[in-house]
Order: sequence, then C-alpha cells, then structure tokens
Amino acid sequence: MMDGRALAVAAAMALASMYALAQPGQGEVIFASGFEGGDAGAGWSSAPKLDAGHASAQAAVLERTDAAGPSAMIVRTLPAERMRGCVIACSAWIKAENVSEKPQPWNGIKFMIPIEAPSGRQWPQARIGSGSFEWTQVRFAVRVPADAEKMSLMLGLEAVTGKVWFDDVKIAIAKPPHTEKPKPSPVMHRGHSLPRLRGAMISPRSLTEADLRTLGQEWNANLVRWQLIRITRPGQSASLDEWDRWLEEELKRLDAMLPLCEKYGLYVALDLHSPPGGVGTAGGYAGSDTGLFTDKACQDRFVKAWEHMARRYKGQKVIWGFDLANEPVEDAWDGECDDWQALAERTAKAIRAIDPDRTIIVEPAEWGGPGGLRSFRPIAVPNVVYSVHMYLPHEFTHQGVHSPSAPIRYPGEIGGKRWDKAALKEALQPAIEFQKAYNVHIYIGEFSAIRWAPDQSAYRYLKDLIEVMEELGWDWSYHAFREWSGWSVEHGEDRADENRAAKPTQRQELLMGWFAKNRKPAWTGKP
Repeated sequence: MMDGRALAVAAAMALASMYALAQPGQGEVIFASGFEGGDAGAGWSSAPKLDAGHASAQAAVLERTDAAGPSAMIVRTLPAERMRGCVIACSAWIKAENVSEKPQPWNGIKFMIPIEAPSGRQWPQARIGSGSFEWTQVRFAVRVPADAEKMSLMLGLEAVTGKVWFDDVKIAIAKPPHTEKPKPSPVMHRGHSLPRLRGAMISPRSLTEADLRTLGQEWNANLVRWQLIRITRPGQSASLDEWDRWLEEELKRLDAMLPLCEKYGLYVALDLHSPPGGVGTAGGYAGSDTGLFTDKACQDRFVKAWEHMARRYKGQKVIWGFDLANEPVEDAWDGECDDWQALAERTAKAIRAIDPDRTIIVEPAEWGGPGGLRSFRPIAVPNVVYSVHMYLPHEFTHQGVHSPSAPIRYPGEIGGKRWDKAALKEALQPAIEFQKAYNVHIYIGEFSAIRWAPDQSAYRYLKDLIEVMEELGWDWSYHAFREWSGWSVEHGEDRADENRAAKPTQRQELLMGWFAKNRKPAWTGKP
C-alpha cells in the first residue's frame, strides 16, 4: 500500500505526463516573472541585481561598464518540448540608461530566445534601440520549429555599455501547432506552359531598354522579378499617404516598361518588396516587417493595394504572377493583427475575387527561407505558387557584405558543417517536402553568392545550386541583373573593380548556358 508521500509523487508524475502529452492551448503561459519576492533570481544562470520595477517593487537590472569585458546576461532554460510547432508571444517591460550604439545590428539590449534544433539554430530576438528610454513594453513573436530540442531565454547587454531594466517578462502560446493537414492540390499550378522559367531580378529605377534587350534577347532569359522597392534609410518608415504616392510612381514605371518586357519575351513576377508599414533595413530598403504585423491600417492598405493591382493588370499576359511580399518578417507580430499566414490568405482571396486566374506567389515568413515552409500551410485559394529564397549558408553567400570577414570557400567547411551540392539540396528539403505534401509548384525567387567569394567559389556554388533546382523542376530568378555590383555576374572577383569584366565571367557563362535552354512565351511567336 502506498504512503501519502508516494501517492503525491505518483500524482505529480501523472500530471507531468498529462501536461507533456496535452496539446498546448492558445494563451497558455510558458513562463512569467515580475522578479518579485525573495526567490526572484531562482532558475536563472545568475541572480540578477534588483531595483524598482515598472509599477512594482522589483525588476531585474543589468549593467555593463567595460566595452571589452564579457556580456552582462542572465539566462534560463525553457521547455522546448512544450512549444514545438507553436508561435510564442514574448513580451517584457524594458527601461534603458545610456546604452551605447550597437557595433552590429544584432548586438545591444538582448531579449532573445535561442533555439537549437536538428533543422538548424536560431536566435530570434526583439528589436530594441540604444540610448536612454523610460519603461516601454517590447514584444516579439517566434515560430518554434517542430524539432526544437533546446530553448532558453536571455536578457541583458551584449557588446555595448550601459544599464537596462527588465520587468514583467512573459512567454505565452500565441498559436498552437497545426493539427489538421490540408489536402494536396488536385492539380499542380505553374501559371505558364513553358518547360521552365529562368531569369533574374532587376532594378527598375535604373533599368533601360538596352538592359532588357540584353537579358531577354541576347542572354535569352524568359523571366524578370520586378521589385516594387522603396529605397530609404535604415529604421525609417513612411506614412500610408506617402506609401500610396510611392506605389503609384512605381506602377507607372512598370506600365512604361511592360511593352518592352513583352517585346523581349520576358514574363514578369511582380514583387511587392516594400509593403506598407515596413521600415528601412540595413540593405537600404523598406522591408516586409514591423508595421505590416502590428498596425491593422497597414494590413488593410496592403490588401487594398493588391486589389488595386489585380484590377489594373487583369488580363495582362506579360505578368506571370503577383509575389505578395518579399521576405516577410513577422517577429514584431503582436497577436492582435493577422500573422503572415492569415494576411497572405486574406490578400489572396481578395485578389481571387477580382481575378480568378492570376498566379499568386507566396513566400513564407522567416525571410522567405526554405525553413519557413516547415510551419506554413497552403492557402485556401487556387492557382498559387510557393516561393523561397536561397542564401544558405548565409555566412558564405554574404561574406563581407555587411561587415569584414575572413575569406570563405565553397565547397568546404562552413559554420562547422560540410557544405557541398548534397548539403544545398538538404537545405532545400523543407521546400521539397512541402511540394510533395501539397502538390504545389516551387519558384526560387532569389539566390546568389557574392562575387568576391575566393577562388571562383561563387561560380561553384551557383553551378551546384542551379543543378539542384533543375533536377527538381523549379522555376528560378537569379539575384540580380544590373542591380548592385556585388551580385553582378558581369563583374569579376576583385571587389575593388567596379567595372564590368572585359570578357564574360564564369558566372555569366553559367547563367547564359542555362538561359540558352529557355523557350520564349507564346506571344513572341518563337519556339
């Protein structure tokens, strides 16, 4: 017969087992702390200092005075198994005093949820400024991989000096995992009858007829990804009225060039690179982020803008499809607006009510990377193509773009992993599985490697990646043609040389070799 203590232990174990098996519920709190009471530091890597809090007696306070010293950080483990496949909402009240400027965009005040999973490591964190500010509620959302093994919560200061307070930290389930799997599409929609679309992204503001003639006629591409992109300073946003005026200017530019695209046999993938609410990125353009996921007015304007474009271009044969948003980043999602899954579906339905035939192109969140398709579901409208961008491993493709780095070669050991053709295909596996599960077409809207990668590494990377895409039967557009010289296949490996090479580079010959296999759209009358 069990005594009282044994019964209590057995009951606790049973409850723990039930908790582990039960489906997480929306609103379930995973962790919350106001740093009150005598055990406020329990469970953290080190007990934080305490000070007056936000509308309470206590808050955690961390200070870093030596810029060369270690980070000032407290860390605690989170139950990864409870959050697998969920979207979690992270919030905290934060105050700062004299926090220095960030050496890199990812440094500074840290409110971060590092994740370790077989599918890859992630470091999602809140976007927090520098300097001094009073108590401010900071929120961000995280899509937890279904295979997450370890998760933690990090609060503090990294690579900056100053003082920061944290209070009322909370992590809760915003969306539980999907339990029902959508049915596959009865017919795979591609939106065209050609064997393959192969082309490049272009820069509309500097584009000339000569450029389109080179790409479409001399190189034989049959696709351009046309970016509606708003150039701006990092962190800068625009009012909705300003955004409307910008969009109309961009569409007038497109209207003027569509006849030339038709003339040179180029389909157009119309990419809304800078939706309403986006702020300037480190790349100097407004992204698909911030207000797009925190401001209902921005979301409504996003839908209306696509309704306007659906009417404007209904029946326009040159436009292959509407790419709803470039590389959506929903980490600012506050749980009150639509997340990307819901907003993409709402927008697609609005387009479909106007134009029943137009191809709609949808990228997943997480910057449009292949991994974003793990948690994405097909949207409930017909004639949709799903697109991902391929810049993996990022430390290779973007070496030296945002900060100095040692030369990285491909193939080889990169970030502790062997990267070669097989690894590139493995990185695309989420898109491969998504296609197989739902019978949908995949389009690689962007891929590239920086031209100064050493020893012709960019050529080898592009060669392997294109061969994988071709094996899979996917359409693709290289990033980019006559945009920034760093991505240009017409420029050599010498970073300092801004002139086009005297003879075609290996990378240019590679693209032209694949473009030579293209067939042109039927309207050209060419085979």
